[in-house]
Amino acid sequence: MTDQDLLTRITVDPKVMLGKPVIKGTRLTVEFILNLLAHDESVQEIIEEYYDLTQEDIQACLLFASRTLENTAFMPLVEDAA
Repeated sequence: MTDQDLLTRITVDPKVMLGKPVIKGTRLTVEFILNLLAHDESVQEIIEEYYDLTQEDIQACLLFASRTLENTAFMPLVEDAA
């Protein structure tokens, strides 16, 4: 599956979840899926919990986040305690 195919699985509509990027056909935000992954939920566990999702939907969330961050400047979220 190409990057473009994956990215078509993510949609933004101001009328759905306040315009946050969601997996097409759901109200599951990219942010929510990434948060699940960050807290040690496996792709398989997410798919089992949200049975309409596919592995490609999860991949699309990761790719969308990656592409979104490509041209972003960052500041530290936490200051060093040095």
